[in-house]
Amino acid sequence: MQDVLELFMNIGIRDIADMAIVAFVFYKLYMLIRETRAEQLIKGIILLLLATQVSGWLQLHVINWILRNTMTVGVIAILIVFQPELRRALEYIGRTKFLTKSIIDIEEEEIKNAVSELTEAVGSLSRQKIGALIVIERETGLSEVVETGTEIRGKISSGLLINIFIPNTPLHDGAVVMRKNQILAAGCLLPLTDNPNISKALGTRHRAGIGITERSDSMVVIVSEETGSISIAENGKLRRFLDVEKLSEILLKSYEAEENRKLQFLKMKWRQKDE
Repeated sequence: MQDVLELFMNIGIRDIADMAIVAFVFYKLYMLIRETRAEQLIKGIILLLLATQVSGWLQLHVINWILRNTMTVGVIAILIVFQPELRRALEYIGRTKFLTKSIIDIEEEEIKNAVSELTEAVGSLSRQKIGALIVIERETGLSEVVETGTEIRGKISSGLLINIFIPNTPLHDGAVVMRKNQILAAGCLLPLTDNPNISKALGTRHRAGIGITERSDSMVVIVSEETGSISIAENGKLRRFLDVEKLSEILLKSYEAEENRKLQFLKMKWRQKDE
C-alpha cells in the first residue's frame, strides 16, 4: 500500500499529460479501426498475448514456445493484413485532423451530417408520397423495439433510408430506429397510442409514432403515405405539416438540447466530487 501511495505522490503534471496524450492517440486509433476487420484481428492478437503469458506462468513449455514463435512471425503478418487500415490511418493523419479535432467537434459534425441525410431522405419520401416512420432514440433505450425488426447497424444515409421505405420491399412496412448517426434496425413494430382524443383522420403510422413517444423519450419523424405531409411526434404529441427546413431546425435543436443535458449532468457530478 505504501508503494502505491509513493507512486501516486511521484506523478507530476508531465506524467499526467503524457498519459493523456497516449490515451487520446489510442482512442483515435480505435475510432479508425472500429467496426472494421482490424478490430476483430486485434482482439485475436490480444487473446494470443494473454495465452502466451498464461502458458509461461503455468510452465507449459511447448505451448509457450509455439505461441512465442507465432507472435514473432505475426509481426510481419500484421503489416500485410493491416495494410488497408494502415493506409487509411496515414491518410487520416495527412488530412491534419488526427490530433486537431476535438471529440466534441467530431460529434457535432456527425450530428449535422446525420440530420442532413435524414432531412434529405424525408424530403424525397414526402415528394414521392412514400410513407415513412423513423424513431430517434434518446436516453431511453429501445432494444426491445429493435429486436422486433431486422438489425442493420449502418451509418445513416439518405439513399439507405429511401431504399428501406420503397413500397413492396421487405423492410418498408415498419419503423426505422436510429441512434445519433446510426440506423440500428428497420421493419420494427411500435406500440399504438391509447389516447382516445387522437384524430380519427390519423392512420396506424401516426398512431404508432405517437405511441412510442408515450412510452419513451424518443422523437419520431413521420411521412404520410396519403398526403406526403411531414410530422414529428414527441412526448405523446404530434406536430404536423412541417417542411424540410423546419424539420432540420427541430432535429438540430433536439440534439443540441440533449448534448447540453449531458454536459450539465457531467458538471453536476464533478461538483459533487469536489464537495
